[in-house]
Amino acid sequence: MKTIVVPVDFSDISNNAMEYAVGLARNTGSSILLFHAYQVPVSMTDVPIVLVSVEDLQKNAESKMAQVKKSVEQATSEAVNVYAETKLGDTVDELENICNHVKPFAVVMGTKGATGLERVFFGSTTLTTIKHLTWPVIVVPPGKNYSTIKRVGFACDFREVVKTTPTHFIKEFVREFNAELHVLNVDWKNSHFKPETPEESVLLHTMLEELNPKYDFIDDANIEAGIEKFAEKNNLDLVITIPKKHKLLEGLFRKSHTKDLVFHSHIPIMCVHE
Repeated sequence: MKTIVVPVDFSDISNNAMEYAVGLARNTGSSILLFHAYQVPVSMTDVPIVLVSVEDLQKNAESKMAQVKKSVEQATSEAVNVYAETKLGDTVDELENICNHVKPFAVVMGTKGATGLERVFFGSTTLTTIKHLTWPVIVVPPGKNYSTIKRVGFACDFREVVKTTPTHFIKEFVREFNAELHVLNVDWKNSHFKPETPEESVLLHTMLEELNPKYDFIDDANIEAGIEKFAEKNNLDLVITIPKKHKLLEGLFRKSHTKDLVFHSHIPIMCVHE
């Protein structure tokens, strides 16, 4: 059985991502593994002082997690297998250990955490997770509800496609939902067009041909904004991007980059490494 890992920090944002994951689990017949990492708070003085005992932190984390697990089981009428785990340690490190063990179908996360401050904890944790985790990570914007995935976008720059395109994963994911695949390329007055671009586009088509992809060439000076506008206009349910090649996720969710995208984006982003 496939497993979806859901890191939670008990905030509204992570709860929303968890609800999205529940819908995804139902759709794919997956189980859900809820995960929470906690750390020992230390006073920043000349002599570090542990403010709360490890035992109290553990009890508090396990109590909250038990409540969350119960609420998910009730919401799904126990139709979805739900597991929960809490760990003392760094969120990303412990998450990586769990993923290496369970080999998840995907990790589903929110973009901001319990503090409410821009890119604090869960926002920065999400970005760090994407950079370091080799498993697919789906980033769910605030307020996004799950709906059956029917149209999937793949952001591509037509550069070194054989080396950098996670072809096998894209094929499996699109087939899982019998979805329509859109290959998205953003350019502005052909400024990114290279002599090798036509050959690279042919190679990509050969790799993805059996999925019958549609190719959408978007004319926009801003890659992130161009993809976001296209995705919303054409009702894409999710966009796949390669973190090493694109700054799409950081662009979509960083207030200083594009304010409106933080508050109005409704497109989940799936980050898949090469």
